[in-house]
Amino acid sequence: MSTLPAISVVIPAYNASSFLPTTLRSVLSQEGFELDVIVVDDGSSDDTAASIRKGYPQVRLLQQSNAGVAAARNHGLAQAQHEWVAFVDADDVWLPGKLQAQWAQLQRQPEAQMGYTAWRVWHTDDIEPAADLLLDVVQAGLAGDAAQHFAGASGWIYPELLADCVVWTSTVLARRSLLLDLGGFDAGLRIGEDYDLWLRASRLTPILRVPRPLALYRHHGSNITHRVPERNFKGEVVGRALARWGYTGPDGRQADRRLVDAGLARSWADFAGARLIEGQTQAARRAAWQALLLDRRQWLAWSVLAKSCLTPGRTA
Repeated sequence: MSTLPAISVVIPAYNASSFLPTTLRSVLSQEGFELDVIVVDDGSSDDTAASIRKGYPQVRLLQQSNAGVAAARNHGLAQAQHEWVAFVDADDVWLPGKLQAQWAQLQRQPEAQMGYTAWRVWHTDDIEPAADLLLDVVQAGLAGDAAQHFAGASGWIYPELLADCVVWTSTVLARRSLLLDLGGFDAGLRIGEDYDLWLRASRLTPILRVPRPLALYRHHGSNITHRVPERNFKGEVVGRALARWGYTGPDGRQADRRLVDAGLARSWADFAGARLIEGQTQAARRAAWQALLLDRRQWLAWSVLAKSCLTPGRTA
């Protein structure tokens, strides 16, 4: 029987056969753990499932009809064998030592049930990260000023999360029981389902940050976040949190209300602009007013209001 720490790794995948092998190699090369690696194929039309069966027999493959990333992560979470669960998307990459650094930190602070790390954004359509890029990221994380350079929100971070989603899902390691008790990811959110869950988790546990870049966030043409949203998901997620808990964290710290409201207002102003471009003048006008109720300095919202009065369009 293994005495190594045990971690389940959940990887949602949709038409991911190009990038997924690179992701899997970065996960399977993590040393010092008994890994239960789960790929949830979310109704892919490419050979994602076949490539897993052929090339990665040590990986558990779950399949479902296309239901979105939140449902895929929830499926993997429900089937995970271990109490600690990590997440990584099928086009992202972990660096060596990622799990070791998080595990050591969480063992030092056992009151925390969740952690994440710093990361590097990787703008590319390349399949594999170049050796010089990996070396540069590793060296940056080991530099003497790394802890200061890559510092971020750590501990009871609800106030910081209200201002921005400072936690990136592909770096998260959390107790399975915590996430199940919270009900998992909200499958009704196409975008922001992770932000919503981290906000809810931040009410129950400190969330610890490892101040080293230990993952690569791949930015490429088919990222879901590049598409024009049909809803203001940030506005919904943060607005829901504020309605439930307000601006005060569980430890009594107050969020900077002006900063939170300004960020929320920007999200509504941006959404208003996107709706106006789509010709949805009434939706644009409603969103612009929502922005201005939060922050009257949102000049984009004023511009949308003016233009929506002059631009014919759909009323959705």
